[in-house]
Amino acid sequence: MRNLLLTISFDGSRYCGFQVQKNAVSVAQRVQDAIERVTGTRSDIKGCSRTDSGVHANMFCLNFRTGCPLDCRRLRRALDAVLPDDIAATDVREVPDDFHARYSCVAKRYIYKIWNSPSKSPFLKGYSLHYPAPLDEELLSRAAAHFVGTHDFAGFCSAGGSAADTVRTVYDCRVLRDGELVTVSITGNGFLYNMVRIVVGTLLSVNEGRISPDDIPDIIASRDRSRAGQTVGPQGLYLDRVYYRLPEDILR
Repeated sequence: MRNLLLTISFDGSRYCGFQVQKNAVSVAQRVQDAIERVTGTRSDIKGCSRTDSGVHANMFCLNFRTGCPLDCRRLRRALDAVLPDDIAATDVREVPDDFHARYSCVAKRYIYKIWNSPSKSPFLKGYSLHYPAPLDEELLSRAAAHFVGTHDFAGFCSAGGSAADTVRTVYDCRVLRDGELVTVSITGNGFLYNMVRIVVGTLLSVNEGRISPDDIPDIIASRDRSRAGQTVGPQGLYLDRVYYRLPEDILR
């Protein structure tokens, strides 16, 4: 049996998230359907992460085992042809037998898109958060820098999170503007339940003057969820990159 790493991208608007759930359609279900159509066998798949309903992925990795003899290039094309239009197979490669898409992963980068304009964008509905008030990306960048490092992020985890250990390392956190589109980018060795969405909500609280950038270290140290910002909606969140080897430019 070959162990294959499949990389996909997807629009999460119609799905309950990646993970298979009862009474709802997931990305994993559609991927398993495609693998079964191509190989004739329904494979167990291991995803690099869970994603919530409505969350998107520019890059999502999963692995599965198969006896299918198709070479990786032909298999990718075959999977891409049978996947629904909102899921794309972008790469297939053979990996060592002990490779696991989740446990072999060393870091992930998420981005969160904010449409910062008085007028909504009909083209970004469902793909960004509309924030009509003025947004000071330089102020937010100063606040974002405080998230970098190894911290206990218990105060940035929603109720229902199952992680016993809430310590995570953030390698990079920054805020970028391109016209009216503001993007929060955060790279770390792992993330708690809704952590990125709470970080973004906290940055918006900074923008609104309810939190000072210099308050961020104390809020993190408090481990108190009530001191951080709101959990923003899922529509602006994208899993942007999955790392299986850390590049030097994200290490500090």
